[in-house]
Amino acid sequence: MSTVRTERDGRVLTVTLDNPPRNLMNGRMVGELDALARELEDDESIGAVVITGAPEEVFITHFDVAEILAGVEAGREATEVGLELIHGLFLRMNRMDKVFVAAVNGLALGGGCELALACDLRLMAEGEQHRIGLPELSVGIIPGAGGTQRLTRALGPSRALEFMLEADPLTPQQAVELGLVHRTVAGDELLQVAHATAERLARRSPVTVGALKRAVYFGGSAGLEQGLAMEREGFQAAVSSAAAARAMRAYLEQEAALADSAAILPWREGTVVDLTS
Repeated sequence: MSTVRTERDGRVLTVTLDNPPRNLMNGRMVGELDALARELEDDESIGAVVITGAPEEVFITHFDVAEILAGVEAGREATEVGLELIHGLFLRMNRMDKVFVAAVNGLALGGGCELALACDLRLMAEGEQHRIGLPELSVGIIPGAGGTQRLTRALGPSRALEFMLEADPLTPQQAVELGLVHRTVAGDELLQVAHATAERLARRSPVTVGALKRAVYFGGSAGLEQGLAMEREGFQAAVSSAAAARAMRAYLEQEAALADSAAILPWREGTVVDLTS
């Protein structure tokens, strides 16, 4: 039985993670997510992906500690293979021309938090009982699925280090205040809001989404000169696309129509052409 279920609605794919009874992440789930990500790479019909947990109030409890221990006992090579697989999966998500939205419907510790961090946007269900964090140091290890790197890039070294040293998960509101989560949503509205967000962003040009993500994720952590070079490369790729030419011409036509008006064009809702092709 698969631990990963999918449901398609237009250009949005909803991915539901389901590994009862505790919804632990494990090698099987990572492998299924990796296979799905490889399929999505070449699927131009999907523009955004929502990831959520199947159990009520559980996104991902954490990575299966028993599986980690078994890997350690099997030898260093076994743990290296597992780490390389999950690192490759999350990097593939970061490079992809689709927007990934984490709909964190409850508990998200360890690997669950790291999966959320690998997504582009993080929405979390309200509720004082919910927690998100990286408690690995409490069992004598450090985050291994990219948490040390992505959290540092999201929060800065000082805050990220304190957070991981304390190993104390956050409530949704604390996560928003720290910057780990973008915003909280009422639990019964979470999937609806996540889907609406994904549907809106799925209308962006895949060329621009891919270029922007590469510039931010990989250029933003490089030296300034290298980052600017990645930005130039992405800009040239985006501005040379047929969709960009159509959109810019349409914008200029709208602007000309408002030449004698003080009105401001609605940038957020102002897409007047199909940018998805």
